[in-house]
Amino acid sequence: MTSGSPAGRWRFRGVLARRRTAPSRARRRLGAAARMLAALALAGGVYTAFAPGAFAEDTTQLSATAQEGKQLYDNSCITCHGRDAQGVTGRGPSLIGVGSASVEFQVGTGRMPMTRQEAQAEEKKPQFDKTQTKQLGQYIQELGGGPQLPSDGKYTEDLKENPEALARGGELFRVNCTSCHGFGGGGGALSSGKYAPALHDASPETLYAAMLTGPQNMPVFGDNQLTPEQKREIITYVTVQLQQDKDPGGLFNLGRYGPVTEGLAIFGVGITILVFTALWIAGKS
Repeated sequence: MTSGSPAGRWRFRGVLARRRTAPSRARRRLGAAARMLAALALAGGVYTAFAPGAFAEDTTQLSATAQEGKQLYDNSCITCHGRDAQGVTGRGPSLIGVGSASVEFQVGTGRMPMTRQEAQAEEKKPQFDKTQTKQLGQYIQELGGGPQLPSDGKYTEDLKENPEALARGGELFRVNCTSCHGFGGGGGALSSGKYAPALHDASPETLYAAMLTGPQNMPVFGDNQLTPEQKREIITYVTVQLQQDKDPGGLFNLGRYGPVTEGLAIFGVGITILVFTALWIAGKS
């Protein structure tokens, strides 16, 4: 069959049509792919513009004090608390959000760095001086924020200006603190090998930081639970009434645990005297 016949012309036109449609389909596919890539690039650009932190490194500038604290942290704390204070599983918790008050309590009392993992961090001679402790605290504060000690450095009430503060502090102490620290601030045992420490040598700054951060098993007494004024009243009571040999437990200062120990001692001594007196009378008769 020749190309001049109707059937030949039909076959020739079909071949031409297929040759013409093939490039058209390829162009459509290329166009669709180009549009898809453009859409993805646009979405990525918009996301980058509104969330640059997802791709950029943290460029937060630390203050000079915090930079000094970071050097101390990298040398002494990073092993347990990890890079950027994110924590290390099985070694130390994250410090993000604990605030400078927690650092100043733990480091300032020598509880940190710990010598070994145990039920409770023991108080010991601090490894850092006050300036270095402030630097460490400032670094942690700028990393994640959290509770801070009062900027004015006021931890107690002036009894000349506020003579009722001592009485209110004693009432607040008996309601909130005696169940663990004892009536006379002598401390006491807790569960799982932990304990509430004695308050006889605690500084006002340490007491304020402890109430603000709740170390170990101690609850956190935020400003919603105890106002700053109430915290200062409690500290005033502890530093004036309990730390100056004015034992609220009685006259004999038996362990500074309160009137119970003195009552038991008096009961035991009294019963013993009565027994021996009764025997002496019986013997005479």
